[in-house]
Amino acid sequence: MNDHFTGFALYDLDKQQMVYELNDDKYYNPASNTKLFTFYTSLCMLGDSIPALQYVTRGDSLIFWATGDPSFLHSDLKATRALNFLKNSKKQLYFSSGRYTGNFYGSGWPWSDYNDYYQAEINELPLEDNVALLYAGTDGKLKIKPAYLTDYLRRDSTYRPKAFNVQRNFLDNHFTYPAMPVPKNFKQEIPWKTSPSLTLAMLQDTLKRFVDEVHQPLPPDAKTIYNANADSVYRRFLQPSDNFIAEQLLLVCSSVKFKVLNKDSVINYATKNLLNDLPDKPEWADGSGLSRYNLFTPRSIVKLLCKIQAKVNNDALLHSMMPIGGVAGTIKNAYKTDNGVPFVWAKTGSIANNHNQSGYLVTRKGRRLAFSFMNNNFTRPTSEIRGEMVRIMTFIRENF
Repeated sequence: MNDHFTGFALYDLDKQQMVYELNDDKYYNPASNTKLFTFYTSLCMLGDSIPALQYVTRGDSLIFWATGDPSFLHSDLKATRALNFLKNSKKQLYFSSGRYTGNFYGSGWPWSDYNDYYQAEINELPLEDNVALLYAGTDGKLKIKPAYLTDYLRRDSTYRPKAFNVQRNFLDNHFTYPAMPVPKNFKQEIPWKTSPSLTLAMLQDTLKRFVDEVHQPLPPDAKTIYNANADSVYRRFLQPSDNFIAEQLLLVCSSVKFKVLNKDSVINYATKNLLNDLPDKPEWADGSGLSRYNLFTPRSIVKLLCKIQAKVNNDALLHSMMPIGGVAGTIKNAYKTDNGVPFVWAKTGSIANNHNQSGYLVTRKGRRLAFSFMNNNFTRPTSEIRGEMVRIMTFIRENF
């Protein structure tokens, strides 16, 4: 740990005192540890279910507004209550768009990663994770899901990658693939280019009915349709470190608090009102941690972990939502369980040259600890940094 910047804070949850501190007052790029800030903000601002749509009825019309709900038609969460509400309505449907006032990417995101699965665009009414699945069909041809995007596939004999893969145009939804056989088990996820017109077209294709577009302010008498259980969304968000859900949750918080969809408003509100007792003011730029503008100190993250624990007020539930060492999520393969019993529950954070872990640990003697272990600006393989972190945390488990 001597060839890069390392910060570490270890806190005893029962004695409510710091056990060990190393550079814990210095700022580090947290990467996906940022999601802990999004998690706590969501815990404070949302209820036990995620609001999906808001609507009013006017005569024979049903006008609805989006909330940014990531669970709407999500591939894993499969929340369908809002979808069925629209599908079963006997009224003419009108989608009032324009509620989202931000950009399709967060501040400080690497635009060159636009073709990678983890960088889905942000919008007010996401559908199916805003990510297309490219795969080999049983007929040996390249397929795409949602099928609505099939017309956007382009075979190009001049595109000659070393291995079969698909490249989306940066500015539009033309998916280019090479003139070579599609590997039998080929799968690739690529975010699509969002737009109000594409959202409306895909929604109509899913509902199998016409939806018109309007632009109206949200009225005070609008009702809310709730979709997925919040705990299930948080689990799906934290364990695989889902950037898409992270960003959309901030929009949902904004829809509840400010009646518009603006993540900066939520971040500013949370920083001033929910996180004003942290030792060091967070430099917080996005919901997921893709941005290198994010900067937090280890001791502030430990304080945040204490606040999360108090808010959830149920260690078993909290641990079930976090990545679980040796069991689930991004630390499943990093740690070994102790005869099948996990002892660490922690959020990872990784971008190039940075790797962090922050979470909870229970020692053999039953001591409940919170920790934040941050490593920035290393040039060695991440696996070496991860291995040393695991060795140290396992040592603490066995000896304290």
